[in-house]
Amino acid sequence: MNFIRTLSIFIVTGIAIIVFLVPAGLFFFVNLFTFFTLRRPTGFIMYKLAQIWAGIVVGLTGCSMTVKGREHIPRRGGVCFVANHVGVFDIILALAYAGRPFGFIAKKELLFIPGINFWILLLGGLFIDRRHPKKAFKTITRGAGLIRAGGGMLIFPEGTRSRDRGLGAFHPGALKLATQSEALIVPLAIAGSYEVFEKHHLVNAVPVFVSFLTPIRPEELPPENRKQFLANSIRYRIAVELAGSSPSPDLREDRPLPQAPGS
Repeated sequence: MNFIRTLSIFIVTGIAIIVFLVPAGLFFFVNLFTFFTLRRPTGFIMYKLAQIWAGIVVGLTGCSMTVKGREHIPRRGGVCFVANHVGVFDIILALAYAGRPFGFIAKKELLFIPGINFWILLLGGLFIDRRHPKKAFKTITRGAGLIRAGGGMLIFPEGTRSRDRGLGAFHPGALKLATQSEALIVPLAIAGSYEVFEKHHLVNAVPVFVSFLTPIRPEELPPENRKQFLANSIRYRIAVELAGSSPSPDLREDRPLPQAPGS
């Protein structure tokens, strides 16, 4: 059964790439030759297509989904989703349940993968060159500008996937996008996504937990060492949510929670 689920998802994804690659390219060049005046509407169209694909993929996995807190997601205005990063399935979950367009910061190497690069660009994503700090800073500044213009961005402040090894440290530098834009921050807690595919390299129907937490307004935080306080605060809230509601036995055990920020 797991093999059939895996094959079905790869077939659906392959069809989606073939079917949507042509319009993605068309939208890209239309934007290019109209000086990006159509970037927002075409980006919304591409997001809806990606959302449909993500919903189909989630359904095909057969996973038991627990999704909470979608009422905390603002319908309008700039927003920054800050999530723990369990596995590659996290972005699919965000696409399926966020309910509004968002981009994300992708590594520069993805710029050279046909199809994926169009999707990332038209969803409002950006490519970052971490080896060159000045270029990386410009990318973060552009991302903050997109949020201030009313867009959404997704951040994984752990920097890499935890692969179900527990919640990693949240790097304050990764939150520059949120602090520069001064946008509403919606913490996002995810559990179980690593076991969907990466753990056994076959799709498994496992419990998956997704929770959008109460928004945070950066301007309400103390100005001193704001990035560090924000990183600690978001990590603490996600840890509490995972410990209390996660379908993963490893995260439900009676383990000490991280110290609350400011305590």
